[in-house]
Amino acid sequence: MSRAHARPQRSKRVIVAGVAVAATLTAVTAAVAFAGGETATGSIACPQPVVAAVPAAAQVEVQRELANLDKQIAEADERLRASAGEGGPDFVQNAILGPLASKRVAALNRIETAIGRVATKPEGLERFATCGLGQAPAVSAPPATSRTSPAGSTGSAAPVAAGTIECPSPVVQNVPAAARAEVDREIANLGKQLAEANERLRTSAGQGGPNFVQNAILGPLASKRAAALDRIALAIGRVEARPQGLERFATCSLE
Repeated sequence: MSRAHARPQRSKRVIVAGVAVAATLTAVTAAVAFAGGETATGSIACPQPVVAAVPAAAQVEVQRELANLDKQIAEADERLRASAGEGGPDFVQNAILGPLASKRVAALNRIETAIGRVATKPEGLERFATCGLGQAPAVSAPPATSRTSPAGSTGSAAPVAAGTIECPSPVVQNVPAAARAEVDREIANLGKQLAEANERLRTSAGQGGPNFVQNAILGPLASKRAAALDRIALAIGRVEARPQGLERFATCSLE
């Protein structure tokens, strides 16, 4: 297994509405060993948010959140480096990239809110939330401005995400009696997490852009499920052979 190598830090300037924001971007090359001996090498790369026309009254808060975005990347890269060899093929997505996207959604929403207090609130910044390993994912086009019109008037309403979230049922065989209570508790947690995610889906209809459901609901849900499934494996592993590959049941989808 190759060892992680750190690249020198680079200082990069981000221009936001004429304001130069010094952002230190840390690129850490890490080797992550997957089950079966596969190794993925790279650093976490995130798209740079484009924030135009930041009012003077919001610049301090916007710059603070941009700095938070850089800090989040650095922390995720460190997690990637320190966790080399952990988990299965979905470990990086569920334990690092998913939680990072959720944190970035929150920071980007705070940027929108800060601007919205003193000017027109920008929409769709969450499209910059998703990061990738080695290369930043492509960013979708900004959403068309769409506001809900009063009853009886013309105009387009915000899009509504239809459907429900479905998750695979984990297959856990031959649970020893000594681990049964803990396993049952975590299975119940999985059901609770799914119910909470579906409630979040229902109450957030019309929010965000095209990646909102993935970044704000499905990604965090996968992270929570991966943690619960890992606790199941640990509980069984304390008394007999630890089951492998339960993390494959972590990822859910919108049906």
